[in-house]
Amino acid sequence: MSQELERVYTINLGKVLLSQSQHRAVRAINMIREFARHHMKVDDVKIDQDLSHQIWKRGIRRPPRKIKVKMTKTDDGFVLVSLYEKEIETTEKPKKEPKETTEKPKKEPKETTEKPKKEPKETTEKPKKEPKETTEKPKKEI
Repeated sequence: MSQELERVYTINLGKVLLSQSQHRAVRAINMIREFARHHMKVDDVKIDQDLSHQIWKRGIRRPPRKIKVKMTKTDDGFVLVSLYEKEIETTEKPKKEPKETTEKPKKEPKETTEKPKKEPKETTEKPKKEPKETTEKPKKEI
């Protein structure tokens, strides 16, 4: 059997956050191994170096929440797990021809003239109101 089996999966690594912060990236790698064993029905799993770098890129405490991987089952009896790389389609779209535009005359920049500064208004002092004098009424004694 020279036919290799390839599948693409998105692995949810959200449960990594349940472990201690100093073990999260290690647990993420173990979860990927466990996922590959379960879905590809093979006990021998090898993780690609690029995938490992992607998991460890943000450090041991903050691995990604989910990751898209490509699993390849080889004739040698192991599964190779690598990062999924989007295949680029080779079909080219016809390019649109640019529209012919007539050149518009460029506007000349306006000459800046100094604006005269506004003079502060002269304020006339208004007479202040004098407080009213209040007279106290004598209290009635009963």
